[in-house]
Amino acid sequence: MSHQRSSVRGTAEPTDTDGDGASTSTARPSSGSRAALDPETAADTRSRTTSRSDPIGSADPDEVVTASETVLALDGVHKRFGSESAVSGVDLAVRDGELLTLLGPSGCGKTTTLRMIAGLETPSEGRIAIGDECVAEPDQSTAPEDRDVGIVFQNFALFPHLTVRENIAFGLSDRSDAEIEARVDELLDLVNMPDHGKKTPDQLSGGQKQRVALARSLAPKPDVLLLDEPFSNLDVRLRVEMREEVRRILKAAGVTAVSVTHDQEEALSISDRIAVMHDGQLEQIGSPESVFEQPESKFVASFLGRAAFLKGHLREGSVETGIGRFNAATLEGYDTVYDSAPVDVLVRPDDLRASPAADGVADGTVVSRQYVGPSFIYRVELDSGESVHCLHNHSEEFDLDEQVSVDLVADHPLAWYPR
Repeated sequence: MSHQRSSVRGTAEPTDTDGDGASTSTARPSSGSRAALDPETAADTRSRTTSRSDPIGSADPDEVVTASETVLALDGVHKRFGSESAVSGVDLAVRDGELLTLLGPSGCGKTTTLRMIAGLETPSEGRIAIGDECVAEPDQSTAPEDRDVGIVFQNFALFPHLTVRENIAFGLSDRSDAEIEARVDELLDLVNMPDHGKKTPDQLSGGQKQRVALARSLAPKPDVLLLDEPFSNLDVRLRVEMREEVRRILKAAGVTAVSVTHDQEEALSISDRIAVMHDGQLEQIGSPESVFEQPESKFVASFLGRAAFLKGHLREGSVETGIGRFNAATLEGYDTVYDSAPVDVLVRPDDLRASPAADGVADGTVVSRQYVGPSFIYRVELDSGESVHCLHNHSEEFDLDEQVSVDLVADHPLAWYPR
């Protein structure tokens, strides 16, 4: 099928050229929410970030971190356990006051990276610096207790025999009683628990325990705070609530933080920047929206949200796919140099809409339906052999095995990958 479709409402607009004559482009910001995420999370992500459109291979100017604003730096960091490589060549600069999340599947190296920053592991190669001080190289490593680093563990690790006040004050033994009292009062106010100081951990809810663990880690005013899967022990409802609360507390404290998670929604909702890891390497670093909207690899595209890839061919300024032919300007950073190339075009559920097949013209068949509250996500097996997902309001229903046409309704440039 090769019918013409032109339903994409946003396109890349040429703006300038760089010194090598390569064209750059600016994308109209996307206003739609992403179906694979909770709608509120997607909306919150967009409210805190700016959409960008850069040609393939170009540097994102927002990701250039100057030495003067760098609090934590990893330079060529490797970690091997025997013959196995857990982390390979990680370069990372974390800015003063930002919350950066290491995101990736189990076994990708994110927790090992966090442990090296904390001083619980020593890099096999490379260098880790906090501020102006080198704290880890293969032949020397500053002890964890001598690094200006705080850690919030998965299980909170509160001392059960100590009160809330005593837990928070645990790392302040080098201060006077008056200073300790004042600092604990300040932190109890910060985490909205001013009346809970005399309680013990067994008298607290899961969310309250997390706040106390956070306050205890913040008490010594660390240069860097590390959070290891901080929401994994909370139920789903509390997890969403505490994501917002933890971000508020960290921003109010002005602390630089590095979080580790495998939960994409968590990373997108709380982070200033996300570093996606895969097989021990950093795949992409950027703001939540830039990483989600402009994934630099098919792995990142697939890991962040529900992704499908349409096989396409670029011909004379158009891209031909299993759901029709579109203007190639709808592709992120498109250039005529790629004409005649086979490509894979990234589409997510909110990029596509299904409609009942009319006059025998259909693109595929509905094979499954998932109810996600206010919406349905339909999986459509295309006649081309590919599978895509379409997002619809709950009032729009299709039957299983119903033949449908599929239209592209994205309001942003589409990511794509040469095949």
